[in-house]
Amino acid sequence: MHPIKFGTDGWRGLIAADFTFDRLKLAATAAAQVLAEVYRPQVGNNTIVVGYDRRFMAEEFARQAAEAVKAAGFDVWLSNGYAPTPAFSWAAYHQKALGALVITASHNPGGYLGLKVKGAFGGSVPGEVTERIEAKLSALEAPTTPGTIQTFDPWLSYCETLRAKVDIAQIQAAISQGKLTVFADAMHGAAAGGLARLLQVPVTEINSDRDPLFGGVAPEPLAGNLSALFRLIRTHRRHQPGGLVVGLVFDGDSDRVAAVDGQGNFLSSQILIPILIEHLASRRGMRGEVIKTVSGSALIPRVADLYCLPVHETAVGYKYIAERMLSNQVLLGGEESGGIGYGDHIPERDALLSALYSLEAIAQSGQDLSDLYQNLQAKTGFNSAYDRIDLPLASMEVRSRLLEQLQAQPLTEIADRAVVNCQTIDGYKFWLTDGSWLMIRFSGTEPVLRLYCEAPNLKQVHQTLEWAKTWANSV
Repeated sequence: MHPIKFGTDGWRGLIAADFTFDRLKLAATAAAQVLAEVYRPQVGNNTIVVGYDRRFMAEEFARQAAEAVKAAGFDVWLSNGYAPTPAFSWAAYHQKALGALVITASHNPGGYLGLKVKGAFGGSVPGEVTERIEAKLSALEAPTTPGTIQTFDPWLSYCETLRAKVDIAQIQAAISQGKLTVFADAMHGAAAGGLARLLQVPVTEINSDRDPLFGGVAPEPLAGNLSALFRLIRTHRRHQPGGLVVGLVFDGDSDRVAAVDGQGNFLSSQILIPILIEHLASRRGMRGEVIKTVSGSALIPRVADLYCLPVHETAVGYKYIAERMLSNQVLLGGEESGGIGYGDHIPERDALLSALYSLEAIAQSGQDLSDLYQNLQAKTGFNSAYDRIDLPLASMEVRSRLLEQLQAQPLTEIADRAVVNCQTIDGYKFWLTDGSWLMIRFSGTEPVLRLYCEAPNLKQVHQTLEWAKTWANSV
């Protein structure tokens, strides 16, 4: 078995191999005890929220975790059904609990399950807290008087809170009057039924049934996983050419989002984040810092400049954004992988809230998301395309050799373009003479090389990524 180790957002493992009832009970107990040490002085109670997604046996794993936490002397609020991870983060904050334990493996393939730990503030706990949890695994406190377990519906307060953040009546009217048609792909995950609950008007949702194998793909909102949604929207457009159309996509636990425009084109968060910055700043008059990860689009700071908004850049991982949100006035924080959070809410990425703000932007502007994006490109004079690939490596030894070469012999030319700058906030981000960039990052737990590129057009993006693959395979 692999050791219980928390990554950028939780501990994950293969079901029945690394992720077992006994190991989860151990991890949940350790997490509860550390949450009490860290957050009890702030909240003054003994409550832990326990929730889960729709993965194989997730509800039973959640019940086992709840029983273990109860036996350790904590009062447990156990979800009465699946819900998005941000709903449990909200519950922890709203109920002034010590935190939340969420049984989920997010966007990982179906064979995985995991544990996300949320703090009393309503977001992922920082690295020093997960380090304390790992240390606590071998030093659990002695059993005490058992606590209690009660069940609750995590959707009620969560939906009420999200509805209040947008002009829900305007969105409902646009849909009811036939001006806007909304499609959703729940990817068999925890967002299933979520938009219908929020909007209370018809939404065509696909992949809403529970399928622990997620249709044979990982429940991650990437273009390669969305062929059914593309076909659905393009077929709709052929038969009903008028009106606005949008598709919204949610990952396995609904903390990552993507979209599809009215012509059936994929829109990653690299496109959605600039659109959302403009919408919140211009139409809603909201202010605050924009937080981006180093892998975020170069359009993001340009759009922020249009509205005189400060920009802060972090390493890859939403936990870094959340930490910044706790101490600064923030408008929006987002990462290229689909996680976007908002300063008027908890410091947590939330796909359904992003979906609502996107729908509000469409309803208020009367424009397709791609038209809004093209307008921003015109305003800033910046046009680009983006893509990312994960390149499997033969072994961790190959990973080490690549890292050693980057450290000893930094790249000075990439795909016949000179390197003019290199950022090392997280991995290596090489800026090239034409304003494009290539970023190289290594997985910390597996032999995988992550390659990111933004360039003036998609052809150049793919040429650069192919160059990077050839370079990696030659070392």
